[in-house]
Amino acid sequence: MATLSTQVVSLAGIAPTYSNAAGGGDKCEVGDRNFLHVKNGSGSSITVTLTATASVRGQAVANVTVSIAAGADKMIGPLNADLLRNASDGLCAVGYSSATTVTVASLRI
Repeated sequence: MATLSTQVVSLAGIAPTYSNAAGGGDKCEVGDRNFLHVKNGSGSSITVTLTATASVRGQAVANVTVSIAAGADKMIGPLNADLLRNASDGLCAVGYSSATTVTVASLRI
């Protein structure tokens, strides 16, 4: 599981760097200005799963799942800490139903 470096969007603009999605998943920073940009270069749709760590009245909150069509991309976020921050490392765990030809960038505005 790789930890994605968060890239900060500025007024000068950025050309984000994309990493290959890790087969075992990735981790990224959380925050109300953080999001993921996931590009699916495969010929099939994929599902991106963000592991929820929150609970309400002792009941676990469901993981966040986002479907991305073949050849499409999506911005996912904000990655709210109260929903997605893992207590052990402070990061969000990100899983992919398939990581083949999938690239991802962790961004903060």
